[in-house]
Amino acid sequence: MTETAPTVPELSRALIGAGQLFHARGWVPATGGNFSARLSPERMLITASGCHKGELTEADFLVADLEGQPIGTCRKASYETLLHCQLYQHDPAIGGALHTHSVANTLLSRRYERIRLAGYELLKLLPGIKTHDAVVEVPVFENDQDIARLAARVDAHMKQDPATPGYVIAGHGLYAWGATVAEARWRVEALEFMFECELRSQLLK
Repeated sequence: MTETAPTVPELSRALIGAGQLFHARGWVPATGGNFSARLSPERMLITASGCHKGELTEADFLVADLEGQPIGTCRKASYETLLHCQLYQHDPAIGGALHTHSVANTLLSRRYERIRLAGYELLKLLPGIKTHDAVVEVPVFENDQDIARLAARVDAHMKQDPATPGYVIAGHGLYAWGATVAEARWRVEALEFMFECELRSQLLK
């Protein structure tokens, strides 16, 4: 039996739930962050620009093609839409992408070029990892107001390292993804937990 593709209302509800959870955790203050889900091989659903992610409704999403152009609306897409496009173009198995602005990922990314995570049980939430006895280095990219140029740098890195589980833009925030919105949300939760542990461990030194 062929699986039915998720509908716009179903994906909207999943992204709304992620926004409410992330806002409650303090990871998407004000209108920060952006969320998307793949609708088809050529289209995605993405948060419109200027929406509070803890207060999303179905009206706060738009459909765009994988070049970042909104379809059937005059609303403006998120400024960082091309970063979502890069992920969906890079890997057809990606079904959801979520971007957060936590204190931990912001501070760590201002200090390190890579955020090293080792020995955490939650590493097993990341692709290809079967044991806590593993090391993952989450890449940090310099912030850039030229989003097309930033997306190209991310794409080049992911082609060299297909196992990349997520990345952080320095002083800005985390991008993580998964085959579904739910899987992307789990990976955000796992990474943000480990980032918080890393930040607190530094404060204890």
